[in-house]
Amino acid sequence: MTGAPEFLVPADTASKDLLFGPVKNALHVVIDLQRLFAEDSAWTVTGISTILPVVERLLDHAPESAACARFIPPPSADLARGMWRDYYRYWNSVTTDQLAPGFLDVLPLVANRAPTAPILNKPGYSVFSSPAFRPLIDARDITTLILSGVETDVCVLATVMEAVDLGLRVIVAEDAVVSGSPEGHAAALMILKERFDRQVEIVSADQIIAAWSAR
Repeated sequence: MTGAPEFLVPADTASKDLLFGPVKNALHVVIDLQRLFAEDSAWTVTGISTILPVVERLLDHAPESAACARFIPPPSADLARGMWRDYYRYWNSVTTDQLAPGFLDVLPLVANRAPTAPILNKPGYSVFSSPAFRPLIDARDITTLILSGVETDVCVLATVMEAVDLGLRVIVAEDAVVSGSPEGHAAALMILKERFDRQVEIVSADQIIAAWSAR
């Protein structure tokens, strides 16, 4: 075979176009936009307020094609598995026996935009650690994941890598992800852009919306 497959559009095409063409069979996964990360906790991500309007714009475009992932810590460090046990001994203030009621809830601004979006409870970084996720994407014949939320260099990145291994098309909304570490955020996006440019698209929410005929 000579040349690139038909769907691999050269990278120097018009910047407004997505590299692999129109967005189809997509699920927008909003990762960990919950009170645990937005309010006062050991895991506060101060930049969440900067991405919320962008996430809301994506949700408004296709509320029926959204899902919300929630990071769920264990009740206590002793009930965690393996290395997670030491992890939660360090981060002991975020186990569920220490958190205030409702602190794991998805932010109302997000939930209200997509009231029918499935809630995916996950014990690990990747959304694929949620037992409900693979059945959901299989049932809906999802071939593309659009990712927004927190944190770029942790839960978003973990989800990207697992989705790539499964052969899914992965689109990260660059202006709708953020991290508590600006350096980590920048490094994660740089790695994805430089090393995974034939499998992961890093684009703006406006580019995604323009390429996504969701209705």
